Amino acid sequence: MNSGNNTCTPDIFRNKKIYMLCLALFVVFMCPMIVYGAESELPKPALYATFWSLIPPIVAIVLALISKEVYSSLAIGLIFGGMLASGFSFEGTMKAVFERGIVSVLSSSYNVGILIFLVILGMIVALMNKTGGSDAFGRWASKRIKTRVGAQLTAILVGCLIFIDDYFNCLTVGSVMRPITDKHQVSRAKLAYLIDATAAPVCIISPISSWAAAVTGFVDGEDGFALFVKAIPFNYYALLTIVMMLIITLWKFDFGPMKVHEENAVKGDLFTTGEEKFEELDRGNNRDGKLIDMLFPIISLIICCVIGMLYTGGIFGGASVVEAFSNCDASVGLSMGSSIALIITLIFYIVRRSLKFTECMDCLPAGFKAMVPAILILTFAWSLKSITDVLGAKEFVAAMMEHSARGMQLLLPAIIFVVAVCLAFSTGTSWGTFGILIPIVAAVFAGKDQ
Repeated sequence: MNSGNNTCTPDIFRNKKIYMLCLALFVVFMCPMIVYGAESELPKPALYATFWSLIPPIVAIVLALISKEVYSSLAIGLIFGGMLASGFSFEGTMKAVFERGIVSVLSSSYNVGILIFLVILGMIVALMNKTGGSDAFGRWASKRIKTRVGAQLTAILVGCLIFIDDYFNCLTVGSVMRPITDKHQVSRAKLAYLIDATAAPVCIISPISSWAAAVTGFVDGEDGFALFVKAIPFNYYALLTIVMMLIITLWKFDFGPMKVHEENAVKGDLFTTGEEKFEELDRGNNRDGKLIDMLFPIISLIICCVIGMLYTGGIFGGASVVEAFSNCDASVGLSMGSSIALIITLIFYIVRRSLKFTECMDCLPAGFKAMVPAILILTFAWSLKSITDVLGAKEFVAAMMEHSARGMQLLLPAIIFVVAVCLAFSTGTSWGTFGILIPIVAAVFAGKDQ
């Protein structure tokens, strides 16, 4: 482990030097603002609808690739956009960043509704973890699974059922299935693969999830949710990943390092590395929970959110189910439904004495805290998108697309895919990738039928 760290050290220093160079250049650009910035008004930018309108997201992408850190990258991209929008006026930049950016997006009722849903989702997840319902499911499943293939299929099934949030998915499936897969000699590496390969793919194709809320929030306009639902059949990565897991499990088709892990697991070595320190890990929750403690909140959340969206779509005013979903306000529906589900869950746990009232109240801030990273990414990404709108990025991209060759247009999906792969791999965050690329891609294909 130490030798690996030493080998990587020069690369780390080199990346830090490049990152610091970028920051130094950023400071140099800031100096003229401080010296000459006296204009408080923010007129139409002189660089409106030019290539410079794409510079803020490009800066964010480059910094994210270099630093592998998305928060500062988005923030610097936002500030750089404010500089361009204000003509490098210090006061104008501050006004652009906050008035046209952060304050503006947080004043949007749609955006606030999405954030409310995420916060409440975090609270419900914290409550479920506290009750020990996941352990109860593990005990129930262990009595019914008899084979290695059965254990792996159960891990996939549980991962597909827990689709409301990827973090909750990983934590729950991992803690529930670990004793079962250990019993049937499935390697920890294989279990980790099955968990990770179900968490994000299932969440990104589920309309009732934190991922749906995030993606919907990145799409401009009230049709974001409808667009998300329409895109599900075309989410080939997520769908094919699930199919791939089933093929590998049912055909017992392991290859490469995973084959070594599985062969050693059958011999009794679940780790292959010989380091079994993870065996001692425990979530610190010794409650004797019941299966209903995990199932009831999830079912309540789904039902309440669906009813909430149908309500906002006019289902009680005579609209059909399809019309109601098409016309629904996902922000209001999700926040309203999740709020009701949280109240129902609190009452359910308190009445059943699964949790005391004080314990329930302690879980609420813990759930909020768990969602802070998501809230930061959404806020910065929304603000960056707002600034690029001020700079006329949509108009520039639209004009560029009109004059580009059709062959180039056909290659755009592949180019966007490669950029997204590199960005997600470098930063380690799907939501950060969404926040940077979705506004750009939406502008590129706005009004296009292909």
